Amino acid sequence: MKSVVDLHTHTIVSGHAYSTLAEMIDAAQKKGLKLFGVTEHGPKMPGSCHSIYYRNLSIIPRQYGEMRLMMGSEMNIIDFAGNVDLKPSITKTLDIRIAGLHSRAFTNGTVTENTDAIINAMKRPDVDIISHPVDGTADLDIKAIVQCSAETKTLLELNNSSLRPGRDKPMAKSNFIEMLGYCKELNVPIIMGSDAHITYDVANHTYAYALAKEIGFPDELILNGDDTRFLNHLAEIRESK
Repeated sequence: MKSVVDLHTHTIVSGHAYSTLAEMIDAAQKKGLKLFGVTEHGPKMPGSCHSIYYRNLSIIPRQYGEMRLMMGSEMNIIDFAGNVDLKPSITKTLDIRIAGLHSRAFTNGTVTENTDAIINAMKRPDVDIISHPVDGTADLDIKAIVQCSAETKTLLELNNSSLRPGRDKPMAKSNFIEMLGYCKELNVPIIMGSDAHITYDVANHTYAYALAKEIGFPDELILNGDDTRFLNHLAEIRESK
């Protein structure tokens, strides 16, 4: 399957990435993407941008030839209630809203508490995708999270970066296999994310797609191959909340 959608990427604005917005857009065009997302880390991530950054995104063009740009954020889930580190007054203006657990912005609790954090975030009207949900950052009830995805239509991400060799994510592969198994069983679609922090990784879903193929996960449940299909699902997410 050729990926034409990559929605989870970062620029130098995130503080620990290495390419500019213009460089990332150019790379995405050269790789043939139809839909490209730039999602800087929320302000609770050390070194990332202040929330004021998101107030001026309207000046950035959204169309580059045949490629549509979506400007958004990978917000930090900051507590068990599923709160995130951007205010609704900002999140409502974003083209794409991702939220995830990061060890530098979230204090681990019990399995139930950690699971509640993700499920409550998934129920928020301003969250479209959960980034690297089961990469081992927190112990979770994976089946409950997939069931919530089925109910809310909020997408779970199969994160390519988490599966990269040398990433010190020992639980990522087995957890993602479990997640994909439940998604297949419940017919729940997913999105692959490159989590690119440099141009060379834009649209790189090598490890994610290889894992999906390894366990026989169907292409029709992966939304990266058709930008129109993804946008239709995004509309369903927002209509259902």
